[in-house]
Amino acid sequence: MTTAVLPISVVFLTYNDEQLIEDGLKSVADWASEIIVVASGSTDGTLDIVRRYTAHIAVHPFENYAAQRNWAQANIPLANEWVFHIDSDERVTPELYASLRQLFTATQLDDIDGILFPRRTVFMGRWMRHGGHYPVYHLRLYRKSRGQCEERLYDQHYTVPGAVIKAHGDLIDVISTSLDAWMQRHVRWAGLEVQQQLRAEVVATQVEGKLTGTPIERRRWLKRFVFGRVPLFTRVFAYFFYRYILRLGFLDGTEGLIFHFLQGCWFRFYIDAKLWEARQAQKQAP
Repeated sequence: MTTAVLPISVVFLTYNDEQLIEDGLKSVADWASEIIVVASGSTDGTLDIVRRYTAHIAVHPFENYAAQRNWAQANIPLANEWVFHIDSDERVTPELYASLRQLFTATQLDDIDGILFPRRTVFMGRWMRHGGHYPVYHLRLYRKSRGQCEERLYDQHYTVPGAVIKAHGDLIDVISTSLDAWMQRHVRWAGLEVQQQLRAEVVATQVEGKLTGTPIERRRWLKRFVFGRVPLFTRVFAYFFYRYILRLGFLDGTEGLIFHFLQGCWFRFYIDAKLWEARQAQKQAP
């Protein structure tokens, strides 16, 4: 199949990602009409790699993922109406490209605000097929005039007010380059999640939880009204049992045991521990 250039602006965020970003750039280089990289002070060879694929590099101090994404969309003059947000450790599969090509050439998108597709997690070289981790749909491609990243410190999703459709094919997410890197990122993310949970306000741009809504809205509903209402710590072990046993996470082998335990149990236990610590400090404050 001949590669066709699609009217899509792809935006990458990057920081010291020389071991990861090239595969992501390669996966869109042949068909994205515009590639923009937003850097936040890389000190390794990341930008040398980026320059092989695009000259569109913007530099902006990193605050959080949502702020960086929305800054890029608001301040960089994108050439296309459709914007595709990709992280440096993600790759677009040929199947996803083929599906997008069909949608953009054979489908009327006038009444569509966004396009959903599943993300395939690869951990230690193995696809995490089980444990309820696939297929998990995400909204990453949408009309720039209609969508934005929700204002959350962690676990952000993208929102549009209108209709969305599903594409076939996956966005591959290659999880870190080492366990040490994974742990460091998740310790930081746990702190952000605790800050988010301690905030009383819910801003208008956040995804609304709906049991009958999109896959993203259903996940947010389950997190808020099911997981969020179970007592601290108890919910962590219940979730791990659900994911590893009931949703067959054990079929992902040794890599799956490591991933589902660390991401589905340890990470969430650490969040609950930090949340408990913060609440105890609030009670003792004068």
